[in-house]
Amino acid sequence: MKSNFDPYLLRAGSPSVETYLRLRVASGLSAKTMQAAEAGLSNTWHGVTVLYGDEPVGMGRVIGDGGCFFQIVDICVTPEHQGRGLGKRIMAALVDELQRRAPDGAYVSLIADGDAQFLYEKFGFRQTAPASVGMHRTV
Repeated sequence: MKSNFDPYLLRAGSPSVETYLRLRVASGLSAKTMQAAEAGLSNTWHGVTVLYGDEPVGMGRVIGDGGCFFQIVDICVTPEHQGRGLGKRIMAALVDELQRRAPDGAYVSLIADGDAQFLYEKFGFRQTAPASVGMHRTV
């Protein structure tokens, strides 16, 4: 008999600095400094953390100016918990909050690494090229 027990809980809010730093590295995202994480997390417009019991195993955030422009960042799940639909649940929670609170016409962007583009397409995101091209610079 199939159990309806779901061991994962999505909690609204930014992760702690320590959790943020650990989840980024554990899931294959670039490392950040404590100073950068403290500044960045305090500017989160909306975030979610995935808990497995008491252990944070995934996260995602929306940053932006609160009116015109938003960016989805830090979508990640630790390798041992990947393949269970958690990335989809994180995206759904972030997109739901954007639809609920962001003003009509707000521009929401993200950077899709590898096959993540297929997940993001399910939430209505489209490539901008050739009309525009994403660019970046690291300081």
